[in-house]
Amino acid sequence: MKLIVAVSKSWGIGKDNRLLFSIPADMKFFRDTTKGHTVVMGRKTLESLPGGKPLKNRRNIVLSTSIDSGNGIEAVRNVNELLKLVGKDTENVFIIGGESVYRELLPFADTAFVTKVDAENEADCFMPDLDSDKNWVLSEKSNDYFENGLTFRFCTYVRKGRDGVLE
Repeated sequence: MKLIVAVSKSWGIGKDNRLLFSIPADMKFFRDTTKGHTVVMGRKTLESLPGGKPLKNRRNIVLSTSIDSGNGIEAVRNVNELLKLVGKDTENVFIIGGESVYRELLPFADTAFVTKVDAENEADCFMPDLDSDKNWVLSEKSNDYFENGLTFRFCTYVRKGRDGVLE
């Protein structure tokens, strides 16, 4: 599984069920990266999408105990149900939030696409800090970009022990 997220300097990801930043280049990266693949999210993330509707051109799986499958989503109650549903094809599964889903599924991810924004907005949801996690290593980092008054970069983290990354 892969994880995709945009974070502030303190690894904040959202406030009041909204993203912290509006960066069109990051949204394009998200669309291009996840299109045609499976996305896994929690109920609040689904509700935060335009119209509360699933993302087009993707298989939408919602990890929640409070909603059922239908209207373009497949609902699973727990991680075991999720793993059973996606089977062995975890290479094409993207974890897209929110906080509790990132935390619960992080142990199953081997790659994390993190847009790091050089700004600090008040947040009430956070992504675990992969820079401080000894299981992860930064494998790629883009040059800095500037858009909507924000400086940001696209970073790729990989779990240690994967694809030749040293322990």
